[in-house]
Amino acid sequence: MQNSKAYQYDLIAKAIAYIEDNFKEQPSLDAIAKHVNLSSFHFQRLFKDWVGISPKQYLKYISSKYAKSILKKKEVSLFDTAFNMGLSGTSRLHDMFITIEGMTPGEYKNGGSTLKINYSFAECPFGKIIVAATNKGICHMAFCDDESLAFEELQSVFPKATFTQKSDKIQQEALLIFRNDWTNLKKIKLHLKGTKFQLKVWETLLSIPYGSLSTYGEIAQAIEHPKASRAVGTAIGNNPIAYLIPCHRVIQKSGNIGGYHWNPIRKKAIIGWEASNLENE
Repeated sequence: MQNSKAYQYDLIAKAIAYIEDNFKEQPSLDAIAKHVNLSSFHFQRLFKDWVGISPKQYLKYISSKYAKSILKKKEVSLFDTAFNMGLSGTSRLHDMFITIEGMTPGEYKNGGSTLKINYSFAECPFGKIIVAATNKGICHMAFCDDESLAFEELQSVFPKATFTQKSDKIQQEALLIFRNDWTNLKKIKLHLKGTKFQLKVWETLLSIPYGSLSTYGEIAQAIEHPKASRAVGTAIGNNPIAYLIPCHRVIQKSGNIGGYHWNPIRKKAIIGWEASNLENE
């Protein structure tokens, strides 16, 4: 149990929360390790395994100050990013291998009664994940702590679909996104149930480069609805595809990380993980 991904993730999440709550006091490595009931040596190693950097370095990547610096350093706007092939490194290009296909009006309205969906559970750097696919692509992907509840959520989205617990090629190829080397990553297709507005927002999120951040207002500008920041936030909150559609890269204009459907702590861990991978690249 103590070596499981879920158990380890819980420890890291607890440590991250402690670091943030006590940031002004600059807690020592020993203090943080004690808070999660681990030796300093074991905790340091576990934290680096999960986040890629030391606990002390971590806040550098998810603090408001860092977030603001990333927002100011943008090399290109969201209008240009999807067409700009000059970004450095394979990891910053990997999102361009993801495309969205919206479900037909019939599929959307009838709750997926004609759909056959395979689903499975897997471990990733941020805990357990459920991934589901139709014959056209990934239709659902979510971090989960309880498999039963995760499947119930999937069923609520497609109440009339036929489900089979089975890991297929589409799911397996999508999960390769969590590797640090995307040079052999095949194009990932998403088959999504959403309104035209939601699909437009989700497609725009794909143009945020790996390791970069954007704001709700900038997404609204990019889809040519500059006054729709609140509606954009709602669409982002309803994103059905964790990580592949990188809603974790959208933060508040102030630099605050903001909320996340799958736990704000997980969002901060992902941002730190991507930033450290990009720096190592």
